[in-house]
Amino acid sequence: MASSRLALVLFMCALPAMIAAIRPEKNPFSVTGRVFCDPCRATFETSATTYIAGAEVELQCTDRATNEVVYTQKGITDSTGTYAITVNEDHKDQVCNAKLVKSNHPTCNEATPGRDASRVILTGYNGIATNKRFANAMGYMTKEVASGCADVLKLYQQLDEDN
Repeated sequence: MASSRLALVLFMCALPAMIAAIRPEKNPFSVTGRVFCDPCRATFETSATTYIAGAEVELQCTDRATNEVVYTQKGITDSTGTYAITVNEDHKDQVCNAKLVKSNHPTCNEATPGRDASRVILTGYNGIATNKRFANAMGYMTKEVASGCADVLKLYQQLDEDN
């Protein structure tokens, strides 16, 4: 009788641990990035850069072997040009990229070559201690160079020559 009670107590203590071990962890990834407007057509962020509110971004994951799209989720930038996309599952060996979809800025809507997508690692099996993921800033350019940009770019050239 005592051994059956002991077995029952041990089973009741071990059951929650066994359930926790087999149940998937619910700790979502948070992908954050910014979308900018480059009025100087410099292809990088400068002191003349502004950030676009209401820009549409898409997070897309593809299978590494077949290149087939297996996951997509859209996000919209806030008033500071920042977007945050929550991803509830681990994408292990998949290739994931944040991509520009649409700018609602009337004069800044030409995607900047090389700055129209950003790779994002969405797995917990890579040594990164947090589930926060930061995508590189992506940008659009205006069709015409804004006035004052020559001075801005000259400043960057002088800074480069000083180093």
